[in-house]
Amino acid sequence: MKAERITRLSLTEIKKRVANGEDRTDWARLRAEEAAGIEPELDDQEIGIEWSEARLVIPEPKKAISLRLDVDVLNHFKAQGPGYQTRINAVLRAYMEARLKAG
Repeated sequence: MKAERITRLSLTEIKKRVANGEDRTDWARLRAEEAAGIEPELDDQEIGIEWSEARLVIPEPKKAISLRLDVDVLNHFKAQGPGYQTRINAVLRAYMEARLKAG
């Protein structure tokens, strides 16, 4: 997948797009299927997947380090449940990318 085709959206942006009708999901059909007890199925076209352009992307392995954090910072991330290290990495990545864009 080409980097320029990757779109990252916040939950707020997704909700705005849904509210503005910019989403291609047939919500009425899905609600009707859910009410009827039918497990909904989305086809690839409906959710915008083009499999002919798909490619395997193997992420870079993470580097194990020792990092000292304030106890309250660590507790905050741990309190959100499993995956706290991934969330800390995401926050650091967002900071790094913002700094790179700022120049």
